[in-house]
Amino acid sequence: MIVSWNGRRLLERCLPTVLSQSYSEFEVVLLDNGSTDGSAEWVEAHYPSLRLIRRDRNLGFARANNQAIQAARGRYVATLNNDAEPDPDWLDEMVSALESSPTVGMCASRMVRADDPSIVDSCGIEVDRAGIGWNRRGGEVDRPEEEPYEVFGPCAGAALYRRAMLDQVGMFDADFFAGYEDIDLAWRAGRMGWRCLYVPSARVVHRHSSTFKEGSPLKGYLLGRNKVWTLIKNYPWPQWLLLSPLILAYDTAAWGSALLAGDPNPLRGRLAAWKALPRILDKRRSIQAAGKDLALCPPRSPVRMWRTQRRLRRYLAEDDDREEGGEG
Repeated sequence: MIVSWNGRRLLERCLPTVLSQSYSEFEVVLLDNGSTDGSAEWVEAHYPSLRLIRRDRNLGFARANNQAIQAARGRYVATLNNDAEPDPDWLDEMVSALESSPTVGMCASRMVRADDPSIVDSCGIEVDRAGIGWNRRGGEVDRPEEEPYEVFGPCAGAALYRRAMLDQVGMFDADFFAGYEDIDLAWRAGRMGWRCLYVPSARVVHRHSSTFKEGSPLKGYLLGRNKVWTLIKNYPWPQWLLLSPLILAYDTAAWGSALLAGDPNPLRGRLAAWKALPRILDKRRSIQAAGKDLALCPPRSPVRMWRTQRRLRRYLAEDDDREEGGEG
């Protein structure tokens, strides 16, 4: 499943790598999310064998992927960002890991940065006790690892899901539009006993936030809103009672620092999340009615959080400079 919005230049790099996979038994479903840059027409002209679904407006990452999944025919579904370029054995390695056990419902890729493949972009996702979702090992130096091992969930930018799992726990929450939808899905699936394996041999080169720009007003708003929704839906009640001061302290620091920097959108998103509280509580009741609570990792120190965010902002700024220079 590839969802694309005004991503023609990204598809020119992504699609050849997808169609060069050593694993051959797959179809490509590309959903064009109301692009205005000629993406859909370009795909029709150059890749007529792909299943192209065209929408007249941007449905968001979550809803668009759900529609692509519903249109697909396979027992497994892989989600891939249009700014990602998988190695030739990526899909083969992911399928092998998923088939290693019937309790494995998700697989996470080893994602590295396009500008410097020696640096990790994501090795799956994790959630800490402060309620913050992270890309595992993001910004660290890549290191060789051989065997798959269990993690909280996959980054949906390059993930493989078992359809039987999605039939049981549901797909992405379409209300999220974009951001935190993969964390929410992994949390719901984990509660029902489904496991996620990180597959280090399934490598993907990723151009981080090429469409959903880091630091944009929309992204700040959506991440602020969707984080709150994810916690309301999934965070265990006993742990919430114990750790609510920690959660609120970290969250206030996040939107407070953004506000001091002149960005009100993270706070706006959080306020919008609380306005929808009755509807989100209904979702929580259905989720919490079955399954078991998941263990969360220890929170990062404020200093480590600051350093991580600073590295990411610097990397994205440098990447934007390279893109502008390359396009003249």
